[in-house]
Amino acid sequence: MTNLITDNQSYVPAHLAIEAMRDNGYKNTAYAVAELIDNSIQANANYVQIICKEKEIAGTNRTLLKLHQLAVLDNGEGMPSDVLQLCLQFGNGTRLERNKRTGIGRFGMGLPASSISQCKRVDVWSWQDGVENALHTYLDIEEVKNRHLQEMPAPTKKEIPQIWLEQGVTFEKTGTLVVWSELDRFMWSKGQTLITHSELIIGRMYRKFLNENSLKIDFTTINETRLSDGPIHHFALPNDPLYLMEKTSCPEPFNNKPMFEPAFGIENYEKKFNVSYNGESHPIYVRFSHATDEARNGISTGAKPYGKHANSNLGISIIRAGRELDMDTTLVNSYDPVERWWGIEIEFPPALDELMGVSNNKQSARNFSDVLAMMDNLKKEQEKGTTLLDIIEQYKEEGDPRTPLIEICDFINRQLVLIRKIIKNQNQGSRSTVTSLKNEKVEKQATEITNQRKELGYIGSSDADEFKPAEQRKEEITETLIASGVDNTNAQIVAEHSVTHNSKYNFIENAFEGNAFFTVRTKGGAINVILNKDHPAFENLLEVLDEDCADNNASRLKERLEKASLGIKLLLAAWARYEDETPDGIRRDQVQAVREDWGKYAKHFLRLEK
Repeated sequence: MTNLITDNQSYVPAHLAIEAMRDNGYKNTAYAVAELIDNSIQANANYVQIICKEKEIAGTNRTLLKLHQLAVLDNGEGMPSDVLQLCLQFGNGTRLERNKRTGIGRFGMGLPASSISQCKRVDVWSWQDGVENALHTYLDIEEVKNRHLQEMPAPTKKEIPQIWLEQGVTFEKTGTLVVWSELDRFMWSKGQTLITHSELIIGRMYRKFLNENSLKIDFTTINETRLSDGPIHHFALPNDPLYLMEKTSCPEPFNNKPMFEPAFGIENYEKKFNVSYNGESHPIYVRFSHATDEARNGISTGAKPYGKHANSNLGISIIRAGRELDMDTTLVNSYDPVERWWGIEIEFPPALDELMGVSNNKQSARNFSDVLAMMDNLKKEQEKGTTLLDIIEQYKEEGDPRTPLIEICDFINRQLVLIRKIIKNQNQGSRSTVTSLKNEKVEKQATEITNQRKELGYIGSSDADEFKPAEQRKEEITETLIASGVDNTNAQIVAEHSVTHNSKYNFIENAFEGNAFFTVRTKGGAINVILNKDHPAFENLLEVLDEDCADNNASRLKERLEKASLGIKLLLAAWARYEDETPDGIRRDQVQAVREDWGKYAKHFLRLEK
C-alpha cells in the first residue's frame, strides 16, 4: 500500500498544495500584475506605481541588468489589520457575497494567486493613518513548504524599506505597497522588457479608467546598483481595441484621434440587452466599430505601425466592471488580414459572473466564448428553418445556463457580417487597391503575352481602339468604369495609369449584383477585369492572398494558402458540376469546347511564370 503523508486532516495541506497552486493559469506576468492593480482600483486608488527594481549582475562578457524585485504602490484606502491578515489567504475576501459584487474584485484569489505564480515571497504593507503606521504581513513559499508558516501571520507594525520610500511617488496618508521578491517565474528578466510587453495589455485592460483620468499607471524602472541615475517613469496610455478613443498608444497619425468610427452611426453602434438572472434584471452592452476610410487609404496599410497595432487587438473585448478580461478570437478569421479593421466590445456587471463563466483569475468568460463557438451550428439550424426563438426555447427546456447569451451572440455574429461588408467595400475600385505591386506585375505580364499573340496574328475586339488619341482613350475607359460602378475620381486614375503605361489590362475590385465572379469591359484599347467583391470566390481566392501579410506568422500564412488552394479546387468543382448538369448534345459540346479553349489561353498566359 502506498504511504501517504497524513499528519493533519486538512482537505488542502498547505505545505503540499502550495507548489501546485503556483500553476494557476495566468497567461503571463502582465496578467498577474493586473490582479494587484485590480485591488488598488477596488480601494479607490487613482495612482498606481509599478516599480521594477533591477540589479547589475556579472555576465560572461559584460555586466547585465536583471529584474530583482517588483513593487506595486497605490494611494488607495489601505487595509485595517483584520483585512490585512486575510489578504494573502486563498479564496477569502471582502466581496464574496452576491450583494457586495459591485466592483472590479470578487474572488479573494487575486493577491495570493497572482503573487505565487510569479515569485516565492510576497510582502504587503498597508496603512490608513500615515505610512509611519504601516502594518505588514507576508507569504513565503519556502516557509510554507517547510512548515515554518502554517497560518496567516498577524500583521505587525514594520517599517517600509528605505528604497521603496525613496522611489515611491504616492506615499500618502493611506495606501498599500506589495513587493514581490525571488522572482523565479517571471516571463521577462529586465524591467524595460516587462514594461514593453505589459503596457499594451495593461493599457487595454484599464483603458476606460485611463481614458477617464480616474487612474494613472506609472511604470517606474530603477537600477539598485546606480540609484544616483534616478528612476525612469513611463505612464500607460489607453489601448482601445475599438479605436474610438483619443490620446492612446496607437501609433501616428492615430495617437491623438480615433482610427475607427462607430459602426452604423453614433446612434446605433451600441445595443443594450436586459438580461434576467437570479430574479433580477442586468444590462449587457455590445458596441461595434470599424476603420475609417482614412485608416484604410493607401497601399499595405496593415503593414504600417498603426495597422500592426490593430492586428495586436484582434477579437471581441470582454469587459467586466470597466476592466477587460479577455480578447476573444472565436469569430476572427485568422487567415484574413482585414479582420484587424473591426472592433467589438461586450460589457457586463459582476452580478452576471456565473452566467458569463468568469474564471477566478479574471482572464476569460468561458460561457460567453462557448456560445460564440456555437454560432456556426446555430446558423445551420436556422438555414434549415428553425427559428432563433425555437433554438433558445430548446436550450431553455434542457436547462442550459448559457441560454440568455444565445440571442446576444447571434446578434454579434449578424452585425459582424454587415461590418465585414462595409470594410470590404472601403476603397472600392480605388487605384490604391488596384495598383499593388503584384497587380501591376500581372497587368504587365498579361500585356506582354497579349502583344506576343498579336504578333502571331491573333486579334481582339479591343485592339483597334489602341490607335485612338490618348485623351479619347482615357475618356472612354473612364466612362466604361463609371458605368460599371467605379467612382469618377478612381475611374480617371485607372484610365490615366492604363494609357500612360500602355497597360492592356486593368484589374479593379468592385462589388456588383449578380452571380458572376468577374466581368470584362473593353473600351479605349483596354481590357478592364472587374472583380466582384461580393462573390465568395473573391474572398476565398483573391482577398485571402491579398496584401497586408507582412506581419503574419508562418501558421497564419499557411492557413491562408490552404484556404486559397481549397477555393481553387472548389471553383474547378463548380465548373465540373456545371458540365455534368449540362444535357448531352450541342450545348454540352460547346461548354467542353470553351473549357478546352480557355485551357489553351491559360497555358500560354501562365507559361511566362516559368
